[in-house]
Amino acid sequence: MKAYKIVFTSKTGNTEKIAKAIYEILPDRSKDIERLTEDTKTNDADMYLIGFWVDRGSCSIDIMDFLDELDGKKVFLFGTCGMKPDREYYKRIENNVKAFIPDGNDYLGLYLCQGKMPMSIRSRYEDMKEKPEYQDEAERMLRNFDDGLLHPDAKDLEEAKRSVKIIIEKEEYQYE
Repeated sequence: MKAYKIVFTSKTGNTEKIAKAIYEILPDRSKDIERLTEDTKTNDADMYLIGFWVDRGSCSIDIMDFLDELDGKKVFLFGTCGMKPDREYYKRIENNVKAFIPDGNDYLGLYLCQGKMPMSIRSRYEDMKEKPEYQDEAERMLRNFDDGLLHPDAKDLEEAKRSVKIIIEKEEYQYE
């Protein structure tokens, strides 16, 4: 059995960047990384680091299903979100996703950062601008979209690594 396994989904490449950055800092002993498929196993590692892109305030159904099959594992979540960091919104996302982790697993935390969104989203915001009642919101969403084009950036990747290092050091300390 591996000590660590990163399992992730990535629609635009954002979450994959974070997954690879985290993989780099995992101790060289037993570790693995893979994009989630229907063949991904839930019983071949002690700790699962599970990456997702935010889909309407939660994770995708395939991540929900994967989380639901975990049993007796340590679970750390990480992901990317189209919206700028907002403590309350990110906390709602965390609560929505961790609800799919069954009792009997040890939830270790979440790292979440902004990520770029598909250009189709920008087009939708541009269309919103045409309606006067949505103009202010559309402008705000367009600014957010444009800011997100730069993420995840080097700072986001370093923060993801730091978050995982803290969790690993804490877990290893408990077993010394």
